[in-house]
Amino acid sequence: MLTNLTTSFVARLRANDEAAWFELWETFGPVLRAQLTKWGKGRIGVETVRDLSQETLTALSNSIDRYDPAKGARFSTWLLAIAKHVLGDEIDRRMALKRGGGKTAASLEESWMSASKEMGVDEQYEAAVFRAKVEAAIRMVERRCDFTDFEIYRMRVLDGQSGKDVAVAVGVSEPTVSRRLAKVRDELRARLSEVIATYSFTKDELDEAERNGLPLGPNRDAEGHDKSTDAMFDDAIAEIYHRQMELRARDESLG
Repeated sequence: MLTNLTTSFVARLRANDEAAWFELWETFGPVLRAQLTKWGKGRIGVETVRDLSQETLTALSNSIDRYDPAKGARFSTWLLAIAKHVLGDEIDRRMALKRGGGKTAASLEESWMSASKEMGVDEQYEAAVFRAKVEAAIRMVERRCDFTDFEIYRMRVLDGQSGKDVAVAVGVSEPTVSRRLAKVRDELRARLSEVIATYSFTKDELDEAERNGLPLGPNRDAEGHDKSTDAMFDDAIAEIYHRQMELRARDESLG
């Protein structure tokens, strides 16, 4: 189930659009490095992990013309299969060097294009990919929104401050804080829909937001309010954001 945003993004990758490749790297680089570290089980160092995460995108660029997301693989499985291939090549190369011989890198088989239970995809990895999508949406909102509006959202939701404290810090009334908060929340819902549609190849991925407590089209009353749904959305965003920041902090601490 491909959206226009998905096919447009894949087309940008195939056209070697540098902005598209950077976007992919910025969003999913930490997730790939964490997965490569997990697979490496101490056999590869930090520098090798960073090299391999870049090689993953190089391998992706070399195979993008052969990729057909309509065959059923999730976007997350696509990234994972290529990363696993790159890591396998590195370990094979090291084993060959220990034996004193060379080994030609294996070709990237196209079987990974199809949905498969053999990829070793686990819930932790899938959750990390989804959190990366949410973070990407938050970055988009920060770039697009008025500075003060986003700071209100950051303080109220991401930092967990009370409406009263935020109002005092910004110098506005609490009702104004609520109005600006709602404005940013609506923008975030729109951008999250966009990001999920871009990085999703299956209906299951498109439905991830709802499963993670992030309804993108809540029912509202005549005045446009749905406080319970909005509160649930904000709580889920805050939890996801902080877990993603923990991942980025670990990633950056490794150099």
